[in-house]
Amino acid sequence: MNTFNDRFLKACRREETDRPPIWMMRQAGRYQKGYRAIREKYSIVDICKIPEVCTEVTLLPIEQFGFDAAIVFSDIMIPLEPMGISFEYKPGVGPIIHNPIRSKSDVEALTDLDLGSDLQYTATALSNLKSTLNVPCLGFVGAPFTLASYMIEGGPSKSHILLKTFMYAETEAWHTLMKRLAYNMADYLLLQVESGAAAVQIFDSWIGILSQEDYQEYVYPHMFEMVQYLKGKTNVPIVLFGTNTAHLLQDFKRTGADVVGIDWKTDLPKAWSELNYEVAVQGNLDPTSLFAPWEVIEKKAKSLLASIPSKPGYIFNLGHGILPKTPEEHVRQLVQLVQKG
Repeated sequence: MNTFNDRFLKACRREETDRPPIWMMRQAGRYQKGYRAIREKYSIVDICKIPEVCTEVTLLPIEQFGFDAAIVFSDIMIPLEPMGISFEYKPGVGPIIHNPIRSKSDVEALTDLDLGSDLQYTATALSNLKSTLNVPCLGFVGAPFTLASYMIEGGPSKSHILLKTFMYAETEAWHTLMKRLAYNMADYLLLQVESGAAAVQIFDSWIGILSQEDYQEYVYPHMFEMVQYLKGKTNVPIVLFGTNTAHLLQDFKRTGADVVGIDWKTDLPKAWSELNYEVAVQGNLDPTSLFAPWEVIEKKAKSLLASIPSKPGYIFNLGHGILPKTPEEHVRQLVQLVQKG
């Protein structure tokens, strides 16, 4: 049996490692020929809900590229279904909500998760993965704000008018929704930890649309509660990631998260310095750079690595998820470059 590779966990805890660990958000997905073959037989929801298939898909990038961490294959929308949200995935668009949240009564109609029965397929997949992997596996959820954005807008949005209008005009209902999402998603993360997840990540993909003032008033209290609730029940590392969040990184740190994800638009060494190196950081190569010739990718990756101060707590990742049609060979070469140390 191969020795367990704990570089990722050590970096999360700001312990010394011989080199930065590397994994990539969406490392199992459409850019992979193997994944596309599986998708010919199964829908995204099928893959999330059939533990054996979920396990197979999660393992694909580990077996193919040798990343230093896995992340269980799922989708941030999956736990909303047992809460009463009906949705479907529309190709080229994303999740479309059939019963969007538009009123206080809609919030009150939501059902809290019953983790004794709900989402057990994810638990089973994580249990399978723990017995198979020689690297840590992350569990994950969508952050309350990002989930609320889909639930209120009814799907992806560029302006988020409905979301912000609800937040400003139905503030009591907004806070009720955020609190329910925070505790339900935290409990779902705990189920994932109990089932084998060695770390967890909270994805706040849309949070960058808020000003710092609005974040602190409408979101931060719930994120703080969520992270502190988790930390009171588990000691696994907690990663908090969002895009367009340079103005929010100090608040991310104040939640108590162990690792702050940095998007590709932000100067990572500067951001880490401004965080006083009191959290680990993860990032932040531009995902589109993987479409460039290898010489360009190599230059950018080496430049990023050279810019990182010699302090424990750095995790190499992209500044967002791997994009469809990304050349698989470029992913392989990048992993090999980082792992050469």
